[in-house]
Amino acid sequence: MKVLLKTDKIQEIKSDIIVKTYLKTNLSEKISSFNDLLSGKIEKVINLKDFSGEEKQFFLTYSDGLLKTEKVLLFGLGELDEFTLNSFRKSSAQIIKTIQKLKIEKICIDLTEYLEICSLKNIDRFDAFTAIIEGIILSQYKYKKYLNPKPGEVELKEVFLLLSKDDYNIKFAQILKSTNIICESVIKARDYSNAPGCEINPISFSEEVKKLSKSIGVKTTILKKKDIEAKKMGGLLSVSAGSNIPPRFVIMEYNIDNLDYDTIVLVGKGITFDSGGISLKPSQNMGEMKMDMSGAAVVATTIEAAAKLKLPLRIIGLMPLAENMPGGSALKPGDIIRISNGKTVEVDNTDAEGRLILADALYYATKYKPKLIIDLATLTGACVVALGHFAAGIMGTDKINIEKLKTSGERTYERVWELPLFDEYAELIKSDVADLKNVGGRWAGAITAAMFLKNFVEEYPWIHIDIAGTSILEKETDYEPKGGSGYGVRLLLDFLRNWNNKL
Repeated sequence: MKVLLKTDKIQEIKSDIIVKTYLKTNLSEKISSFNDLLSGKIEKVINLKDFSGEEKQFFLTYSDGLLKTEKVLLFGLGELDEFTLNSFRKSSAQIIKTIQKLKIEKICIDLTEYLEICSLKNIDRFDAFTAIIEGIILSQYKYKKYLNPKPGEVELKEVFLLLSKDDYNIKFAQILKSTNIICESVIKARDYSNAPGCEINPISFSEEVKKLSKSIGVKTTILKKKDIEAKKMGGLLSVSAGSNIPPRFVIMEYNIDNLDYDTIVLVGKGITFDSGGISLKPSQNMGEMKMDMSGAAVVATTIEAAAKLKLPLRIIGLMPLAENMPGGSALKPGDIIRISNGKTVEVDNTDAEGRLILADALYYATKYKPKLIIDLATLTGACVVALGHFAAGIMGTDKINIEKLKTSGERTYERVWELPLFDEYAELIKSDVADLKNVGGRWAGAITAAMFLKNFVEEYPWIHIDIAGTSILEKETDYEPKGGSGYGVRLLLDFLRNWNNKL
């Protein structure tokens, strides 16, 4: 699907349908110019109470030859007081889903009312424009690789966004280009997460990342099992021991030779299927655990977009990849393993495996001497219990950049909520027989998991984002699908693009 800008007069637009959006607030005052173009038809529709501007309400009418486009869709945006930046994203997604029901290939959305809302609500028009594009593109997504086409299925091919010549600014065209790049990467992250475990495993995913890297000029190195053994990555080796598919450790390096740029390391958990190992998960919903590599998917596609956007940063992506399976050689409760930094870990629960592979990756990240390490992981069910599917948990040692990520979260609506890392939580992961244990008991599970990770970043600034609830959705939203959401790509890219901005 293409999203394009137009600055023609609305009566000159040739499309399958034109969408006019209206707030419920002061509706009768908003319709005058378009109502005149249609010889009073809009006023009649309102007087007959067929359309009132309620949120998601729509009414299909016809121009009767008064416009070059015959079909006209009136679409309600609700009350002005309730309209936020995310409302631009939601409403544009709702428009697309409504249009899909009408089996139309080409539409034009008039942005007049949207720009008026920006003025009334003091919302940056460029942020609003970004959100509109995101809603349009991301709402189209469906994982269809294994679905046979349905007879008579019609896909939306073109969306024209209509601006007046007076409102047009070259920045709109630039935003359209960059937002397309970002949304393409979100969609790719969704595809990786939603792909079944029989397709995505440590070997196939590492090769997929390698192929992705070649297309964008990013250096990618794949460490195989013998390389991982040489680096004494005991966490990654132990977690993968029960699977017949060996582990991989993927290193993506963007702008690696440009030492003048600040270095940021992104670490993504890559458990391509998590059975729980010997501490086997319940069978109900275990199929969702094909998405336990969502952190790695987000890191790979974030770097893809960063390269296409030519961000002036040195970005490293680290992805430890493994299957967690209950084979004959699998890691067992009570085992003691040694992470690559030399620390030993008593394994109380083999289903707390993500932190073990991340431990090796986080320690590896320190060799780059970064300004910041960020890890993303579908790490704990405890975080889902605490925050549901509406925010990711964020913890770490860099308070300034945590605040910046919160700001990016509000702007992208990929929100984060900070949890504490008080010293007292470290007591919960002390072991009698090793330096650490991999679980801290029943309480504060998301926090004790993060406290475990803190042991492997040395003194470098570090932020952990637990995306367990936001990456795997139980039901679709206006612009997010059920299943893998691609959460984190837009959050990280907004943060990285504003790296040098002060709070």
